[in-house]
Amino acid sequence: MTPDLSAALAHADCIHEEPALKAAIARLGDEIDVALDGGPAVFVTVMQGALPFAGQLATAIRSPLVFDYVHATRYRGATSGGELAWIKRPATPLAGTTVLLVDDILDEGHTLKAIRDFCLAQGAARVLLAVLCEKRHGRCVPDLAADFVGVEVPDRYVFGYGMDYHEQARNLPAIYAMRDE
Repeated sequence: MTPDLSAALAHADCIHEEPALKAAIARLGDEIDVALDGGPAVFVTVMQGALPFAGQLATAIRSPLVFDYVHATRYRGATSGGELAWIKRPATPLAGTTVLLVDDILDEGHTLKAIRDFCLAQGAARVLLAVLCEKRHGRCVPDLAADFVGVEVPDRYVFGYGMDYHEQARNLPAIYAMRDE
């Protein structure tokens, strides 16, 4: 049985509203353009959570982009991660390219690290990580940091704006954090 989203919202705090998120995405687009210095990049969206963020971020970037996606997950609708499952790897040849890896959140980083390492193993010249939000907690895997961060979120379960609550709420126009009760 799918948990009740309205009950979850009643026990959550809105921590980032849509205007703040849109402003953060515009800022990220500018920062990414500076880093790319007019050069092209392969824009790789991490499905499914990054889809809302990636679509908006792509239109905020002026540098030339080739689009692809990857689908790898540790969650599968759960609120804690398990073993990484690869559903789809990028089809675009990555050798010699700059890859812009776009995800909804950097939490502990297991999934992003595996995807980044895959891109590097395919010969990417560099991999830049852009995330809508980042949890700061000290549990991130070693040797992984986002190059571009939209907003910070508390060390709580967060959902909305691409992040799910039991496969629901990805389409909410704000980010919510469950209260510790």
